[in-house]
Amino acid sequence: MPGQVHKHQRIARVLADEIRAGVHSDGSRLPGEHALRERFGVSRTTLRQALKVLGDEGLISTHAGIGSFVTFDGTPLDGRRGWTQALAEQGVRLTTEIHRFETVADPALAAELGVDSDVFVALDRVRRLPDGQGVSLERSRVPATGDLAELPRRGLADGSLNTALVAAGRITVSGEGLVSVRAIDAGEAAVLHRSPGEPFLQLAKVNRAADGSVVERITSLLDPARFQLRIRSHEGDPR
Repeated sequence: MPGQVHKHQRIARVLADEIRAGVHSDGSRLPGEHALRERFGVSRTTLRQALKVLGDEGLISTHAGIGSFVTFDGTPLDGRRGWTQALAEQGVRLTTEIHRFETVADPALAAELGVDSDVFVALDRVRRLPDGQGVSLERSRVPATGDLAELPRRGLADGSLNTALVAAGRITVSGEGLVSVRAIDAGEAAVLHRSPGEPFLQLAKVNRAADGSVVERITSLLDPARFQLRIRSHEGDPR
């Protein structure tokens, strides 16, 4: 149910803020499931969804495992709020340029993702430093289902694709990706105001909803001088 989904996100945000503020110190155990359910007045399913969000953010591990998150100049980015907002809250002066925002047909991507329709919303954005140098090129592809098909025409109300996805009921609860290093080509270099052949981190990630359906496929090129991918591993169950 939509209300329940939004509730687990709110719980995750409260706990994430407490973890970052040091209420729950690094490596410590969160209160038990029963105590957290009593505190927030939610079901076990809702609480476990909230804990999964924290795990995806690299803030906890509910089992022995590995979490990863992207940082800019050493500071974690909260992808759920959008990088523009997360960076702005850190006082980072980056501008965002939209280079492509339209619906496209991509049968190869549809086959790769295993989705029925080959129509996607394509959103390409560049983040720039004050001197104009690009530090990231992000290409998002979203299945153009329902109202999302009209998104390029309507535009992004607050500059956040994630906000539009949540409003459409397309909420990410899991994701998997691959990180590699490759040289940017001439076209990418022109957009980024960089030199062809410069090495960039490439992060290719697929975000999925609770039912396993594809919410978004993102391919990001990140300047390795500014961005890092940090991995955190904890043993044990922090519940």
